[in-house]
Amino acid sequence: MYPETFEGFAAHSAEEWNKPKRHEFTPKPFGDRDIDVKIVACGVCGSDVHTVTGGWGNKNWPIIPGHEIIGEAVRVGPKVTSVKVGDRVGVGAQIFSCMECPTCKEGNETYCPDWVDTYGGFYPDGTMTMGGYSSHIRAHEHYTFPIPDALDTNLTAPMLCAGLTAYSPLVRNGAGPGKKIGIVGIGGIGHFGILFSKALGAETWAISRTDSKKADSLAMGADGFLATADKDWTAGHKMTFDMILCTASGSDGFDLAPYLSLLRVHGKFIAVGLPEEEGWKVSPQALLKNGCLIGSSHLGNREEMLAMLQLAADKGVKSWVETIPISEEGVGKALTRLHSNDVKYRFTLTDYNKQFE
Repeated sequence: MYPETFEGFAAHSAEEWNKPKRHEFTPKPFGDRDIDVKIVACGVCGSDVHTVTGGWGNKNWPIIPGHEIIGEAVRVGPKVTSVKVGDRVGVGAQIFSCMECPTCKEGNETYCPDWVDTYGGFYPDGTMTMGGYSSHIRAHEHYTFPIPDALDTNLTAPMLCAGLTAYSPLVRNGAGPGKKIGIVGIGGIGHFGILFSKALGAETWAISRTDSKKADSLAMGADGFLATADKDWTAGHKMTFDMILCTASGSDGFDLAPYLSLLRVHGKFIAVGLPEEEGWKVSPQALLKNGCLIGSSHLGNREEMLAMLQLAADKGVKSWVETIPISEEGVGKALTRLHSNDVKYRFTLTDYNKQFE
């Protein structure tokens, strides 16, 4: 009998953010282009922690996090053409959009005004979305991605959000041979910044506060390392970077000016980290010296997701992952450790078959 309801591990309040409990829920009605995925693995994203702790202002409880999902397609709508039952597929941080607005039609569906988050969002019919710490997920075909055979499930799951968050701004801003790219913040997204910048052929420098992650960064393939706590850390590098990708999720004490000084004329500082604090201050003078540009990036579109997964398969890109079996205890442990930055550099929840039929 096919399940009418799904089950997952939900946070029921910000006060008990790391004490998830089993929660049964009803997914939205099945559509002609929908796919039901029986989940086998899910990455644990920093967004999950920001959401369940209330740091980003979540008021929708209970909530089941998780938007780095890999599983098996077990039900496929009659109008689906890209996936068949039995395929290994992934679902990322976006699960729906209007598909009709100019933004969607331009291939910028991640900026659609009617974007729906994979968890904590709401479909037009009012159904709240629940994420990948669950037995199943129901997703539109456009947001369900075939996984190349060469990729390992547990290593690939974190690419569905963190990997794409790094990959899209890199390719949209020209990372490749002959370019010098800086990656600020060597964490979950930042380590993908190094991996994918190198896979794209760019000269890649890791930028972190201290030397504590230097060895890891070089092992990931970085060509060089800058520690911002060092005196005169920008010396010899001013106006030499084509782009800096900032993945840092904190803004307290973050002086933007030295980073901007590294950029070539009209070089770009692209921020994808989302601090809970107010954010940075920047003076026009800091922009004037090289005419640099500050921007951001939101996830990535379907074409970029498919290209990223294929690049990972072709180049042998491998995430740095620690696996944790999913359970109330396992989810609580993963969230707690991630909250404490006790991870190198991503968690993937596994062993779904031991918790869900």
